[in-house]
Amino acid sequence: MGTSVSDEPDANESDIHSLPSSRRHTENLPSLYKVGFPPRKKLMSEFTETLKETFFADDPLREYKDQPKSKKLLLGIQSFFPIFNWGRDYNLTKFKGDVIAGLTIASLCIPQDIGYAKLANLDPQYGLYSSFVPPLIYAVMGSSRDIAIGPVAVVSLLLGTLLQNEIDPVTNKEEYQRLAFTATFFAGVTQAALGFLRLGFLIDFLSHAAIVGFMAGAAITIALQQLKGFLGIQKFTKKSDIVSVMKSVWGSVHHGWNWQTILIAASFLTFLLVAKYIGKKKKRFFWVPAIAPLISVILSTLLVYLTRADKDGVQIVRKIEQGINPSSVSQIYFSGSYLTKGIRIGIVAGMVALTEAVAIGRTFASMKDYQLDGNSEMVALGTMNIVGSMTSCYVATGSFSRSAVNFMAGCQTAVSNMVMSVVVLLTLLVITPLFKYTPNAILAAIIISAVIGLIDFEAALLIWKIDKFDFVACMGAFFGVVFVSVEIGLLIAVSISFAKILLQVTRPRTALLGNLPRTTIYRNIEQYPEAKKVPGVLIVRVDSAIYFSNSNYIRERILRWLRDEEEKVSMKDMPRINFLIVELSPVIDIDTSGIHALEDLFKTLKKREIELVLANPGPVVIEKLQASHFMEIIGHDNIFLTVGEAVMTCASKAKEEV
Repeated sequence: MGTSVSDEPDANESDIHSLPSSRRHTENLPSLYKVGFPPRKKLMSEFTETLKETFFADDPLREYKDQPKSKKLLLGIQSFFPIFNWGRDYNLTKFKGDVIAGLTIASLCIPQDIGYAKLANLDPQYGLYSSFVPPLIYAVMGSSRDIAIGPVAVVSLLLGTLLQNEIDPVTNKEEYQRLAFTATFFAGVTQAALGFLRLGFLIDFLSHAAIVGFMAGAAITIALQQLKGFLGIQKFTKKSDIVSVMKSVWGSVHHGWNWQTILIAASFLTFLLVAKYIGKKKKRFFWVPAIAPLISVILSTLLVYLTRADKDGVQIVRKIEQGINPSSVSQIYFSGSYLTKGIRIGIVAGMVALTEAVAIGRTFASMKDYQLDGNSEMVALGTMNIVGSMTSCYVATGSFSRSAVNFMAGCQTAVSNMVMSVVVLLTLLVITPLFKYTPNAILAAIIISAVIGLIDFEAALLIWKIDKFDFVACMGAFFGVVFVSVEIGLLIAVSISFAKILLQVTRPRTALLGNLPRTTIYRNIEQYPEAKKVPGVLIVRVDSAIYFSNSNYIRERILRWLRDEEEKVSMKDMPRINFLIVELSPVIDIDTSGIHALEDLFKTLKKREIELVLANPGPVVIEKLQASHFMEIIGHDNIFLTVGEAVMTCASKAKEEV
């Protein structure tokens, strides 16, 4: 199945009609190596192996092998509740780090939670509820040591936008809250189901570029929404696109703006941005931006209370319900017309929340060099949202800003989430009445300062430099969110991500190969201009698996390469193309459509008196070529281990014909 391989480093195969004498001497010797066949497998065994690699690539049962039943039970408990694993080595030193981190993120989350609840069109206490129960569940079940759980700006905005499209949060407040709990329940069900069914790879279909654009667009949309509280406007549009918001802002400039509100908001926004700048420039002052929001709330509340600015039009929080989370099990819709709406909204919100949490968890896990079990994370996040929906919480997930503060504060384990939850509990039990005079303006300033970090100019610039199609996805998601709506922006992000996948699958790259002088190496002639084409031979490499979706394109593209090359050859009065070598090393798989395409290519070439030669097929490809009897059609002697071997054989045949 091939000819001998020359080991001479100075062999120049750029001209098949003039080979060195040493090469001619070895032409009739058998090849040292031939294309190998993998061990034969049963069809069911191969199918099972494919399923295992798709859904169980991490081999989750490896720890259970050769273990006694008691040990297997313990390992099973630890897989669902990682706290029983890391808890055995917990000590006072780690506890000190977790307490400091927990207190730090609590000072950040309390004012943020009140503001994020308003983004979701819910009363302020629901934001605090969502930072009490869910973090406790996650601390027991989650595998990340650094992620901080609670409401986040993007998911709050998304949930609020989708919910208000179905129910008015002002006129039908109770039904709106019920739909919010229903959506949260099904967001949790979606997340847990993805984890149990090991379908976590589905969230990877939302590309990094699309996420960057979506986050930036959401950040601007959130900031624009805060102009209501920042300027003291009472009547404000319910739409989220930039045109509607700016019309609402400028339409109320003469009678809706409140200068005291603007002064409070602008002053404390400046303070928050300066604090963030200090924390960014000097890492040891990470706690400054973390406690700045709470300080702002305390000072602004005290200022409004002492000056009674609320009587001059400064809008205040007025009332936050005191006490811990009431049960909301009876409020979840399990039937009726709102059930399908809750499922739809929950799936969308759950997927976005899951994408953000997993991305954050992986980021910090890589920084601390530990493994994050993605499927376990999904089960943990799903469980906490299911329980949360039954305890008056809305969708919670990993917060990037709080997780970053948690990391910088020296957290050791998920106990920092427990400490944060305890502080939130004390706030709900004791401190909530003190928020009565907290101005809405300060909440707007806190949210604006928080979402600014979601706009990543450097990432967008890098995407532009690396991949223009990715940049289109990034900008598509960005403009979709900013100029239309959050859900349309998300739809654009997903659509463009899928479009890129389809484009790459249906239009894979192919390349012409040439010989690097004085070597037996063949490379892409565009990447290596010094590589020389072999007279009488066209060498094409296919850089993709060959499936039904691209098989016809690959066949036609190879024929176009051949047609173009034949035109060049005829114009320069060079030897005609007698051999077409297809390099298959990048082809990891081929299906029946791909084999039919090769058969059609073979028939077309045969009519034109051109011989088809294959080089270096992989184990899956060679096995399928043999099973389909294509090897008998093309001939075993036309399949080679390397392009070099194939070229040498073609040279030998060309000489014999001469």
